Formats: sequence, C-alpha cells, structure tokens
Amino acid sequence: MDGDNQTTVTEFLLLGLSEESEQEDVVFGMFLGMYMVTISGNLLIILAISCDPHLHTPMYFFLANLSSVDICFSSVTVPKALVNHMVGSKSISYTECMIQIYFLFLFGNMDGFLLSVMAYDRYVAICHPLHYTLMMRPRLCVLLVVLSWVITHLHALLHILLMARLTFCSHNAVHHFFCDPYLVMKLTCSDTFINHVTYFSEGGVLFMTPFVCIVVSYSYICSKVLKMPSAQGIRKAMSTCGSHLTVVCLYYGAILGIYLHPSSSYSLQDAVASVFFTVVTPMANPFIYSLRNRDIKGALRKIILRC
Repeated sequence: MDGDNQTTVTEFLLLGLSEESEQEDVVFGMFLGMYMVTISGNLLIILAISCDPHLHTPMYFFLANLSSVDICFSSVTVPKALVNHMVGSKSISYTECMIQIYFLFLFGNMDGFLLSVMAYDRYVAICHPLHYTLMMRPRLCVLLVVLSWVITHLHALLHILLMARLTFCSHNAVHHFFCDPYLVMKLTCSDTFINHVTYFSEGGVLFMTPFVCIVVSYSYICSKVLKMPSAQGIRKAMSTCGSHLTVVCLYYGAILGIYLHPSSSYSLQDAVASVFFTVVTPMANPFIYSLRNRDIKGALRKIILRC
C-alpha cells in the first residue's frame, strides 16, 4: 500500500486479543455467549417495560432507552469480531472501520448522557416528590432524550471528520478486536495534534458534563436522605438509586480504566478494560436493574406466565 495516498488504504487488520488459535477459540466462545446474553437481557427489559402499563413512567422510559443503546453499543464491535473468527479473516474495510468508530463515539457517549438524565429523574423523585409529575412531564422526558441524541451525534460526526482527514501509512494492523480510535490514530503518517487537542478538550467536556450532573444530583439526594426521619424512608430512597449507582460506577470505572494510561503505551490491561466497557457492561446492566427492582421482576414474571 502506498503510504502517501489515503485512498489506497482499503482495509485494516484486527489482530484481536490473542495470536494463539486456542485462546482465540476461547475468546470467540466468551464473546458469543456474552453477546447473546446482552441481546436477550436488554430485549427482555424493553419488552417488560413496553407490556406493563405500570412501568410507563419517566424512570422506566429512560431505562428502556438505555437498554436499546446497550444493544446497539455491543452490536457495533462484537458481531464483526465473531464473523471474522468464523470465516478465518482479520480484515475490516476502511469504510467499515470509520463507521465502527463513529458509532462507538455515538453509543458510548449516549450511555453517559442517559445515566445523567436518570440521575436527574431520581433527584426529582426523592427531593421533590410532590412535584414529580409536574416536573417530569412526558414532553420533557422525550426532549431530554432527543437532545442527548443530537449532542452525541454531533460529537461523533466531529471526530469522524477529523479522523477521515488523516493519511495512513503502510502499517494497518490494529492490535484489538475492533477499530479503537486511539490505536487507529497511531497508524497515521499525518499530524494528529488537532485530533488530540479536540479529543481532550471537546471530548473531555462531553465526558465531564454528564458526570458532573450525576455528582450534583446525588449530592442533593444524599443531603435529602440524611434528613429523613425514618430508616424505612432511607432504605426506600436508596433502593431506588442503588441499581443506577452500580451502573454508573461500572460505566465510568471502565472508561477511566481505558483512557487514564500513558499515551505512548497500550497494554493488555487497556485491552481488558476495553472489553469490559464494550462487552461486559452492556451485558451486566439488565441484570443489575432486574435483580434489584421489584417492578421489573414482576413484569418479567407476568411475561413468563403469559408465555
């Protein structure tokens, strides 16, 4: 391939997480199992919320959207890795790689925005229970979700346009099972200063905004909970927030595990953190919400009895 002309770079090679065939077979089995669980678990959450009229509330509306995003997020990377293993190929076309990066930015950040919206919903429910119906109107809920989609789409579009202007050299091997933006940028011969500045400035703001909203919301929630006179009220308030806090910790813990590393290295720990972020977290979310939520368990029980 000619390193002076970007158009000649027609594909990248996804080397995966291991170069040994036996280990690749194990990884394939794990990915296939986790992907099936992710799809079925999140679809059950969406089905339960859709079929039970008692769950047609803002909190479960946001949860259904989160499950939809988790399905899409996991589907961006895992199916391509499974297909490549089945056909004995490691290639991904340049166009497919750019599309994969675009949707990684989109769905990865959408998760954070939905978690911040859900934190605001919990804040209103606990700190302003008498005004909850008035404050969390259906129109406002839809507006918050649509606004989140618009912001994350613009964010993904900005970064994919910056990525598309880069010229790639003859090295096209990506040491991962998907087109990680950080690893793809390491293959370019172009100056990536603008990409990195945008990545850490605009990307940092987009990452911190939902995080700050979550921290502020739970600061008010904790202040309100500590003032509650009865232990039963405290338990009830914390039970409604426990699942959400667990998902928030998984999401931001995985992100910090990926991106808080020296820019000159990419170790096995980073690869494991990426797998946790893109595969494990979307699979764990429906279990966290269903196991700790009586309404979800009741709706799922009704669906099973109907079947």
